[in-house]
Amino acid sequence: MLSSDERRRLDEMAQHLRTTDPDFVVRMGDRTGSRRGRVLFVASALLWATVPALAFIGGWVAAMVSAAVLAIAGVLLLKARHW
Repeated sequence: MLSSDERRRLDEMAQHLRTTDPDFVVRMGDRTGSRRGRVLFVASALLWATVPALAFIGGWVAAMVSAAVLAIAGVLLLKARHW
């Protein structure tokens, strides 16, 4: 186990490597980006899951909220693909 100071130092070195040699980080696989992509994917899936509930409620307000939710989910999916 690493101490908190060692963990902090390791994180600093990793961040320095990300900024100074991004090509190397891409070749080795940056796990930070993949984690972010997974979180965005899960968030967009949860947003898509709210659409049937809103459609069940019915009405124009629910239709407008559903459209906004779908737009946000689409943006999140596009961002997840870029990472």
